[in-house]
Amino acid sequence: MIHIHSVNGYMPLLSWRLSNILQLATQGFCKHFVDYNIDPCGRLRDQMEMAARTVPANIAEGSSRHQTSYETEMRLLDVSRASISELEGDYLNWLMRNGHSMWHIDDPRYIEVRDFKFFDAPPLAPDYLAIISEHILGEYRRFSALLRPNDSLHSACVIIVLCERVKQLLTSQINKRLSDFKDEGGFTENMTQERLSTIKEKSTTEGAPLCPKCGSPMRLKMIRKGIHQGEQFWGCTDYPKCDGTRPLR
Repeated sequence: MIHIHSVNGYMPLLSWRLSNILQLATQGFCKHFVDYNIDPCGRLRDQMEMAARTVPANIAEGSSRHQTSYETEMRLLDVSRASISELEGDYLNWLMRNGHSMWHIDDPRYIEVRDFKFFDAPPLAPDYLAIISEHILGEYRRFSALLRPNDSLHSACVIIVLCERVKQLLTSQINKRLSDFKDEGGFTENMTQERLSTIKEKSTTEGAPLCPKCGSPMRLKMIRKGIHQGEQFWGCTDYPKCDGTRPLR
């Protein structure tokens, strides 16, 4: 059985699954409420739908770069978070243009949406695309019961609370990646360490002298500037931590 984490590791993420539900909810909202009379040029609808699309797209792309670049992953996750803020602003403006304000956080309606229980990721199988899409559609049908198809103001408030939930998930995800980066280093740092380990091992097997300062194996280097340019010397493999050298002869 193929494990979904080994194929598309972002799909079980709650942030990615909820952002898909957010996208579906936004598409439904725009279809029902953002008509020609309100948005004659279609710009508002395009902006809202594109902002909603950007969220899961950047989560997917960022998480796919997890093994090679923490920096790229965190940057894309931050773009997703910014897109949610943009989308949230459009919904908030929708409320205000209709003389309505957002629910307070102690409002029972706010609490109901905030505490809505989403199911865990589905069982994994070779046909993971079918399974994950069925799962998200099922979750959206459950969540859409909180929306009111004939009440744009209530629906906008519900979707704003969902925006807040996804933003919190992304913030936690970014903080976790930052902590991992501090502990493990990034792809470039790890590749450098692997290269230095190989150099040290090769130097040892070739009988290179040991560094007079720290005792590490040394490797041949070449002077690149000055009157001795082109001449070789022994340099410590722990450089730049150690700058020990020995003459070639």
